[in-house]
Amino acid sequence: MDTKLATGTTPFQRYVLKRRIMAAHTWKEMRKHKWLYLFLAPFLIVFLMFTLAPVLMSFGLSFTYFNVLEPPRFIGVQNYLNLFLTDDIFLIAVQNTLVLAIITGPVGYILAFLFAWFINELPRFIRAFVTLIFYAPTIAGAAFLVWALVFTGDSMGYLNAWLLNWGLIREPETWLTDPSWMMPVVLLVVLWMSLGAGFLAFIAGLATIDESLYEAGLVDGVTNRWQELWFITLPNMQGMLMFGAVMAIMASFAVGEVTQQLAGFPSTDYAVHTVVNHLVDYGAIRFEMGYASAIATILFLAMIYTKILVGKFISKIGQ
Repeated sequence: MDTKLATGTTPFQRYVLKRRIMAAHTWKEMRKHKWLYLFLAPFLIVFLMFTLAPVLMSFGLSFTYFNVLEPPRFIGVQNYLNLFLTDDIFLIAVQNTLVLAIITGPVGYILAFLFAWFINELPRFIRAFVTLIFYAPTIAGAAFLVWALVFTGDSMGYLNAWLLNWGLIREPETWLTDPSWMMPVVLLVVLWMSLGAGFLAFIAGLATIDESLYEAGLVDGVTNRWQELWFITLPNMQGMLMFGAVMAIMASFAVGEVTQQLAGFPSTDYAVHTVVNHLVDYGAIRFEMGYASAIATILFLAMIYTKILVGKFISKIGQ
Protein backbone atom coordinates (compact mmCIF):
# COMPACT_ATOMS: atom_id res chain seq x y z
CA MET A 1 0.00 0.00 0.00
CA ASP A 2 2.81 2.43 0.92
CA THR A 3 4.56 1.71 -2.40
CA LYS A 4 1.45 2.52 -4.38
CA LEU A 5 0.88 5.71 -2.40
CA ALA A 6 4.42 6.82 -3.13
CA THR A 7 3.64 6.84 -6.87
CA GLY A 8 1.20 9.75 -6.39
CA THR A 9 2.82 13.01 -7.50
CA THR A 10 0.56 15.37 -5.54
CA PRO A 11 -1.10 15.18 -2.12
CA PHE A 12 -4.51 15.07 -3.80
CA GLN A 13 -3.51 12.12 -6.00
CA ARG A 14 -2.12 10.29 -2.99
CA TYR A 15 -5.36 10.95 -1.10
CA VAL A 16 -7.49 9.64 -3.99
CA LEU A 17 -5.32 6.54 -4.35
CA LYS A 18 -5.46 5.90 -0.61
CA ARG A 19 -9.27 6.14 -0.64
CA ARG A 20 -9.45 3.71 -3.58
CA ILE A 21 -7.22 1.20 -1.82
CA MET A 22 -9.30 1.46 1.36
CA ALA A 23 -12.52 1.03 -0.62
CA ALA A 24 -11.15 -2.05 -2.38
CA HIS A 25 -10.06 -3.54 0.94
CA THR A 26 -13.47 -2.82 2.48
CA TRP A 27 -15.28 -4.44 -0.44
CA LYS A 28 -13.00 -7.48 -0.18
CA GLU A 29 -13.80 -7.83 3.54
CA MET A 30 -17.53 -7.45 2.87
CA ARG A 31 -17.42 -10.22 0.28
CA LYS A 32 -15.46 -12.37 2.69
CA HIS A 33 -18.09 -11.93 5.42
CA LYS A 34 -21.15 -11.70 3.17
CA TRP A 35 -23.20 -14.06 5.32
CA LEU A 36 -22.84 -11.76 8.30
CA TYR A 37 -24.20 -8.86 6.27
CA LEU A 38 -27.06 -11.07 5.13
CA PHE A 39 -28.13 -11.54 8.75
CA LEU A 40 -27.81 -7.78 9.34
CA ALA A 41 -29.86 -6.97 6.24
CA PRO A 42 -33.34 -7.00 7.88
CA PHE A 43 -32.33 -4.45 10.51
CA LEU A 44 -30.42 -2.39 7.94
CA ILE A 45 -33.43 -2.24 5.61
CA VAL A 46 -35.78 -1.20 8.43
CA PHE A 47 -33.26 1.41 9.62
CA LEU A 48 -32.85 2.89 6.14
CA MET A 49 -36.58 2.95 5.39
CA PHE A 50 -37.98 4.18 8.71
CA THR A 51 -35.10 6.17 10.26
CA LEU A 52 -32.59 7.46 7.73
CA ALA A 53 -35.00 8.06 4.84
CA PRO A 54 -37.47 10.16 6.93
CA VAL A 55 -34.59 12.27 8.26
CA LEU A 56 -33.31 12.96 4.74
CA MET A 57 -36.83 13.66 3.47
CA SER A 58 -37.46 16.08 6.33
CA PHE A 59 -34.21 17.90 5.60
CA GLY A 60 -35.20 18.22 1.94
CA LEU A 61 -38.72 19.42 2.75
CA SER A 62 -37.31 22.09 5.08
CA PHE A 63 -36.33 24.07 1.97
CA THR A 64 -39.85 23.97 0.52
CA TYR A 65 -43.33 25.26 1.10
CA PHE A 66 -45.45 22.13 1.51
CA ASN A 67 -49.03 22.17 2.79
CA VAL A 68 -49.77 18.48 2.03
CA LEU A 69 -52.48 19.42 -0.50
CA GLU A 70 -50.07 20.87 -3.09
CA PRO A 71 -46.72 19.59 -4.36
CA PRO A 72 -43.68 20.94 -2.45
CA ARG A 73 -42.45 24.28 -3.81
CA PHE A 74 -38.77 25.15 -3.32
CA ILE A 75 -38.25 28.39 -1.37
CA GLY A 76 -34.62 28.03 -0.28
CA VAL A 77 -33.78 29.00 3.29
CA GLN A 78 -36.92 31.10 3.77
CA ASN A 79 -38.31 28.75 6.42
CA TYR A 80 -35.16 29.11 8.51
CA LEU A 81 -35.16 32.88 8.11
CA ASN A 82 -38.79 33.04 9.22
CA LEU A 83 -38.04 30.89 12.26
CA PHE A 84 -35.30 33.12 13.62
CA LEU A 85 -36.37 36.54 12.32
CA THR A 86 -40.17 36.64 12.41
CA ASP A 87 -41.41 33.76 14.57
CA ASP A 88 -41.39 35.13 18.13
CA ILE A 89 -43.12 32.02 19.49
CA PHE A 90 -40.32 29.82 18.15
CA LEU A 91 -37.74 31.91 20.00
CA ILE A 92 -39.77 31.51 23.20
CA ALA A 93 -39.92 27.76 22.53
CA VAL A 94 -36.13 27.63 22.04
CA GLN A 95 -35.60 29.48 25.33
CA ASN A 96 -37.94 27.14 27.22
CA THR A 97 -36.35 24.06 25.63
CA LEU A 98 -32.85 25.22 26.57
CA VAL A 99 -33.93 25.83 30.16
CA LEU A 100 -35.40 22.33 30.36
CA ALA A 101 -32.39 20.75 28.65
CA ILE A 102 -29.76 22.58 30.71
CA ILE A 103 -31.44 21.78 34.03
CA THR A 104 -33.09 18.38 33.58
CA GLY A 105 -30.45 16.89 31.27
CA PRO A 106 -27.30 17.13 33.44
CA VAL A 107 -29.15 16.96 36.78
CA GLY A 108 -31.22 13.93 35.73
CA TYR A 109 -28.12 12.25 34.28
CA ILE A 110 -26.06 12.75 37.44
CA LEU A 111 -28.91 11.71 39.74
CA ALA A 112 -29.57 8.58 37.67
CA PHE A 113 -25.92 7.56 37.95
CA LEU A 114 -25.64 8.33 41.66
CA PHE A 115 -28.82 6.39 42.46
CA ALA A 116 -27.54 3.47 40.35
CA TRP A 117 -24.17 3.61 42.10
CA PHE A 118 -25.75 3.51 45.56
CA ILE A 119 -28.33 0.87 44.67
CA ASN A 120 -25.63 -1.35 43.17
CA GLU A 121 -24.23 -1.82 46.70
CA LEU A 122 -27.49 -3.33 48.00
CA PRO A 123 -28.12 -7.07 48.27
CA ARG A 124 -29.31 -8.74 45.08
CA PHE A 125 -33.05 -9.07 45.75
CA ILE A 126 -33.37 -5.66 47.38
CA ARG A 127 -31.44 -4.16 44.45
CA ALA A 128 -33.88 -5.69 41.96
CA PHE A 129 -36.90 -4.32 43.83
CA VAL A 130 -35.47 -0.79 44.19
CA THR A 131 -34.43 -0.81 40.51
CA LEU A 132 -38.02 -1.55 39.54
CA ILE A 133 -39.23 1.38 41.66
CA PHE A 134 -36.80 3.81 40.02
CA TYR A 135 -37.55 2.52 36.52
CA ALA A 136 -41.33 2.73 37.06
CA PRO A 137 -41.66 6.37 35.87
CA THR A 138 -40.56 5.31 32.39
CA ILE A 139 -43.23 2.62 32.02
CA ALA A 140 -46.00 4.34 34.01
CA GLY A 141 -48.63 5.34 31.46
CA ALA A 142 -50.72 7.22 34.06
CA ALA A 143 -47.81 9.36 35.32
CA PHE A 144 -49.27 12.57 33.88
CA LEU A 145 -52.61 11.86 35.57
CA VAL A 146 -50.93 11.48 38.96
CA TRP A 147 -49.05 14.76 38.67
CA ALA A 148 -52.15 16.52 37.32
CA LEU A 149 -54.02 15.46 40.47
CA VAL A 150 -51.19 16.69 42.68
CA PHE A 151 -51.06 20.12 41.03
CA THR A 152 -54.78 20.67 40.41
CA GLY A 153 -55.45 24.39 40.76
CA ASP A 154 -58.34 24.18 43.26
CA SER A 155 -58.68 23.29 46.93
CA MET A 156 -59.15 19.62 46.01
CA GLY A 157 -55.69 19.30 44.53
CA TYR A 158 -53.38 17.29 46.75
CA LEU A 159 -50.69 19.96 47.05
CA ASN A 160 -53.14 22.82 47.54
CA ALA A 161 -55.12 20.84 50.13
CA TRP A 162 -51.96 20.08 52.10
CA LEU A 163 -50.73 23.70 51.99
CA LEU A 164 -54.17 25.01 52.99
CA ASN A 165 -54.44 22.59 55.92
CA TRP A 166 -51.06 23.69 57.22
CA GLY A 167 -51.90 27.36 56.74
CA LEU A 168 -49.02 27.97 54.34
CA ILE A 169 -51.32 29.55 51.71
CA ARG A 170 -54.66 31.36 52.03
CA GLU A 171 -56.10 30.41 48.64
CA PRO A 172 -55.38 27.67 46.10
CA GLU A 173 -52.48 28.22 43.72
CA THR A 174 -53.10 27.70 40.01
CA TRP A 175 -49.94 25.66 39.51
CA LEU A 176 -50.65 24.63 35.90
CA THR A 177 -52.02 27.92 34.56
CA ASP A 178 -49.94 30.53 36.38
CA PRO A 179 -46.85 31.29 34.23
CA SER A 180 -44.74 31.87 37.32
CA TRP A 181 -45.36 28.29 38.55
CA MET A 182 -45.65 26.33 35.31
CA MET A 183 -41.96 26.00 34.51
CA PRO A 184 -40.93 24.80 38.03
CA VAL A 185 -43.73 22.22 37.97
CA VAL A 186 -42.73 20.93 34.53
CA LEU A 187 -39.07 20.82 35.58
CA LEU A 188 -39.99 18.69 38.60
CA VAL A 189 -42.07 16.25 36.55
CA VAL A 190 -39.50 15.93 33.75
CA LEU A 191 -36.72 15.40 36.29
CA TRP A 192 -38.77 12.68 38.00
CA MET A 193 -39.37 10.95 34.66
CA SER A 194 -35.71 11.19 33.62
CA LEU A 195 -34.77 8.33 35.97
CA GLY A 196 -35.54 5.76 33.32
CA ALA A 197 -33.54 4.09 30.58
CA GLY A 198 -30.30 5.82 31.59
CA PHE A 199 -30.66 4.60 35.17
CA LEU A 200 -31.22 1.04 33.94
CA ALA A 201 -28.15 1.29 31.69
CA PHE A 202 -26.01 2.47 34.61
CA ILE A 203 -27.20 -0.44 36.75
CA ALA A 204 -26.25 -2.86 33.95
CA GLY A 205 -22.87 -1.18 33.44
CA LEU A 206 -21.97 -1.31 37.12
CA ALA A 207 -22.88 -5.01 37.28
CA THR A 208 -20.44 -5.89 34.48
CA ILE A 209 -17.30 -4.38 36.07
CA ASP A 210 -14.77 -7.02 37.08
CA GLU A 211 -14.30 -7.03 40.86
CA SER A 212 -10.60 -7.83 40.43
CA LEU A 213 -10.09 -4.30 39.06
CA TYR A 214 -10.97 -2.85 42.45
CA GLU A 215 -8.51 -5.21 44.13
CA ALA A 216 -5.82 -4.09 41.70
CA GLY A 217 -6.74 -0.47 42.44
CA LEU A 218 -6.07 -1.00 46.14
CA VAL A 219 -2.61 -2.30 45.27
CA ASP A 220 -1.96 0.70 43.00
CA GLY A 221 -2.87 3.24 45.67
CA VAL A 222 -6.63 3.86 45.39
CA THR A 223 -7.54 4.88 48.93
CA ASN A 224 -11.24 5.90 48.89
CA ARG A 225 -14.51 5.33 47.06
CA TRP A 226 -14.30 8.57 45.07
CA GLN A 227 -10.90 7.62 43.62
CA GLU A 228 -12.32 4.18 42.93
CA LEU A 229 -15.23 5.80 41.12
CA TRP A 230 -13.09 8.12 38.98
CA PHE A 231 -10.21 5.81 38.08
CA ILE A 232 -11.94 2.40 37.90
CA THR A 233 -15.73 2.55 37.73
CA LEU A 234 -16.28 5.35 35.22
CA PRO A 235 -13.54 4.39 32.71
CA ASN A 236 -14.86 0.80 32.60
CA MET A 237 -18.43 1.76 31.77
CA GLN A 238 -17.92 4.50 29.17
CA GLY A 239 -20.25 2.71 26.76
CA MET A 240 -23.11 2.79 29.25
CA LEU A 241 -22.27 6.36 30.20
CA MET A 242 -22.52 7.36 26.55
CA PHE A 243 -25.81 5.52 26.14
CA GLY A 244 -27.21 7.23 29.21
CA ALA A 245 -26.00 10.60 27.93
CA VAL A 246 -27.70 10.08 24.56
CA MET A 247 -30.95 9.10 26.26
CA ALA A 248 -30.73 12.13 28.57
CA ILE A 249 -30.08 14.48 25.65
CA MET A 250 -32.99 13.09 23.65
CA ALA A 251 -35.34 13.26 26.63
CA SER A 252 -34.38 16.82 27.60
CA PHE A 253 -34.63 18.24 24.08
CA ALA A 254 -37.78 16.28 23.19
CA VAL A 255 -39.94 17.51 26.08
CA GLY A 256 -43.39 18.15 24.67
CA GLU A 257 -45.95 15.64 25.84
CA VAL A 258 -45.39 16.55 29.49
CA THR A 259 -46.11 20.24 28.92
CA GLN A 260 -49.10 19.47 26.72
CA GLN A 261 -50.70 17.09 29.22
CA LEU A 262 -50.06 19.24 32.28
CA ALA A 263 -50.28 22.84 31.07
CA GLY A 264 -52.45 22.52 27.97
CA PHE A 265 -51.71 23.30 24.35
CA PRO A 266 -50.71 26.02 24.01
CA SER A 267 -49.73 26.81 27.59
CA THR A 268 -50.60 30.14 29.21
CA ASP A 269 -48.43 32.90 27.69
CA TYR A 270 -46.40 30.08 26.10
CA ALA A 271 -44.65 29.75 29.47
CA VAL A 272 -43.67 26.09 28.87
CA HIS A 273 -44.06 25.99 25.07
CA THR A 274 -41.17 23.90 23.71
CA VAL A 275 -39.69 23.30 20.27
CA VAL A 276 -41.50 19.96 20.11
CA ASN A 277 -44.81 21.72 20.87
CA HIS A 278 -44.05 24.18 18.08
CA LEU A 279 -43.26 21.30 15.75
CA VAL A 280 -46.55 19.58 16.56
CA ASP A 281 -48.42 22.86 16.07
CA TYR A 282 -47.16 23.39 12.52
CA GLY A 283 -46.86 19.76 11.51
CA ALA A 284 -49.96 18.08 12.97
CA ILE A 285 -52.38 21.01 13.25
CA ARG A 286 -51.54 23.57 10.57
CA PHE A 287 -50.04 21.02 8.15
CA GLU A 288 -47.26 23.38 7.11
CA MET A 289 -44.89 20.49 6.61
CA GLY A 290 -42.03 22.49 5.11
CA TYR A 291 -41.95 24.83 8.10
CA ALA A 292 -42.33 21.89 10.50
CA SER A 293 -39.44 20.10 8.77
CA ALA A 294 -37.22 23.14 9.33
CA ILE A 295 -38.08 23.05 13.04
CA ALA A 296 -37.34 19.31 13.16
CA THR A 297 -34.00 19.81 11.39
CA ILE A 298 -32.87 22.48 13.87
CA LEU A 299 -33.89 20.26 16.80
CA PHE A 300 -32.06 17.28 15.28
CA LEU A 301 -28.85 19.27 14.70
CA ALA A 302 -28.99 20.62 18.27
CA MET A 303 -29.23 17.06 19.62
CA ILE A 304 -26.34 15.85 17.43
CA TYR A 305 -24.07 18.76 18.39
CA THR A 306 -24.80 18.31 22.09
CA LYS A 307 -24.17 14.57 21.80
CA ILE A 308 -20.75 15.24 20.22
CA LEU A 309 -19.77 17.63 23.02
CA VAL A 310 -20.89 15.20 25.72
CA GLY A 311 -19.09 12.34 23.96
CA LYS A 312 -15.80 14.28 24.00
CA PHE A 313 -16.22 14.94 27.72
CA ILE A 314 -17.02 11.31 28.56
CA SER A 315 -14.03 10.05 26.55
CA LYS A 316 -11.71 12.04 28.84
CA ILE A 317 -13.05 10.54 32.06
CA GLY A 318 -10.37 8.76 34.04
CA GLN A 319 -7.52 10.01 31.85
